[in-house]
Amino acid sequence: METEGSFAPESEEEAREAFESAGPTAQQVVREAAKAMSFDREEYRERVTGDVVETARNVLFADRLRVRIGTREEFEAWTDEHPEYEVTEVGSPNVDRVVWHAAPFAKEAVAATYQNEREAAVGTLRRQAFSRLYRPRFEDGGGEEDGEAAGEGVESGEE
Repeated sequence: METEGSFAPESEEEAREAFESAGPTAQQVVREAAKAMSFDREEYRERVTGDVVETARNVLFADRLRVRIGTREEFEAWTDEHPEYEVTEVGSPNVDRVVWHAAPFAKEAVAATYQNEREAAVGTLRRQAFSRLYRPRFEDGGGEEDGEAAGEGVESGEE
């Protein structure tokens, strides 16, 4: 079994803090991408919305999640060792490999199966983990206002 990724939050508070701290980085990534695409001020204001920055923040957070990658047998052994976890599995139960992420504070785990496309499975799993385990907890409060997240008042070309 292997692991990939660096972030495995033990608490909802730890997860929320990491999510919130990804906001400024997401803002900077979007700002620099807009510069690289030569957006003028008007195009920047029109196209760089709170939703764009929020999507970047979601990806930055999810991409750091630690996932386990193993055989079907290793996954089943993990689930046997963690009967307290509710596991949601996406994909076919008839393939040899599984990737999974567990959120201890929620006592939930998400798994995705794959045969050959490891990277695609890891990406799918991280999106599923974010959508099922984290997003619902983040949406019930906290975070930045849309204008702040979008970098309102910060335009292409400004430092």
